[in-house]
Amino acid sequence: MNGMASDHNTSSQEEYLPHYLQKEDPFASKLSREADIVAGFYLTVIGILSTLGNGYVIFMSSKRKKKLRPAEIMTVNLAVCDLGISVVGKPFSIISFFSHRWVFGWMGCRWYGWAGFFFGCGSLITMTAVSLDRYLKICHLSYGTWLKRHHAFICLAIIWAYATFWATVPFAGVGSYAPEPFGTSCTLDWWLAQASVAGQAFILSILFFCLLFPTAVIVFSYVKIILKVKSSTKEVAHYDTRIQNSHILEMKLTKVAMLICAGFLIAWIPYAVVSVWSAFGQPDSVPIQFSVIPTLLAKSAAMYNPIIYQVIDCKFACCRSRGLKTLQKKSSSKKTR
Repeated sequence: MNGMASDHNTSSQEEYLPHYLQKEDPFASKLSREADIVAGFYLTVIGILSTLGNGYVIFMSSKRKKKLRPAEIMTVNLAVCDLGISVVGKPFSIISFFSHRWVFGWMGCRWYGWAGFFFGCGSLITMTAVSLDRYLKICHLSYGTWLKRHHAFICLAIIWAYATFWATVPFAGVGSYAPEPFGTSCTLDWWLAQASVAGQAFILSILFFCLLFPTAVIVFSYVKIILKVKSSTKEVAHYDTRIQNSHILEMKLTKVAMLICAGFLIAWIPYAVVSVWSAFGQPDSVPIQFSVIPTLLAKSAAMYNPIIYQVIDCKFACCRSRGLKTLQKKSSSKKTR
């Protein structure tokens, strides 16, 4: 019986054809022309805001590049990843949505899929490194005494090598990049898991090393930080002003990192859920009109980070100005006394 079941599973995997092989033209849009135009305008707005916002972050950081702290260097790297997605990837999908079909062929599809996965993986691993930095900085204070700028640059080299490896593995014959079911965008070939055991192993490896493991590290780090902050808030109040200011700055960087990670995961988790269902659920059971929404939401992730930087900076500046006014009042009252 077990042999018959395995033979049945093997034959069903061999018989399965992914959506891009079932159609003569896999790059024709499966959406209405009106829906493609709306998606095109949406991506245009997202792309412009993301390019301007992340470009501004990189420009302002370059003016004080020698004074950047290790955590801020990681934040700049995240802006570089987001800018790469906006500049390298979004024009392909915008043109295709307005053209009502993918117009760049298989070579363009593979390039677009690689670029999206490369910069997306780079963003997530950068946020993982930032969360670890925040965890060690807040929960293990001695760590901050030895971390230097060159450690951050070594970490950047590891991040880019990691993203390059996993984005390029599909070109070695293990996996592939393929058009989305709606036709006007390309992504990792999740449907390989429906075709063979090797495809399932490849998709599971991608899910673990490029999604589940980094996300687990991020969640662990910030849960430990929250618990530590609750227990140490009263202790910091007894320190001198210099230590309190340093603590405020570290907490500011931690808030930025937490909001960035939350925005990224909120944008990408729906797409990840749909992709996993496409890989391991019933073949072609995800409606095409439903699959396009998580894709568009994921593409908006690169726009959030500059907004988060500005909001936190404004709050920090307001708190700092209030603190200065309070100190000035105290000093003036002492003088009058």
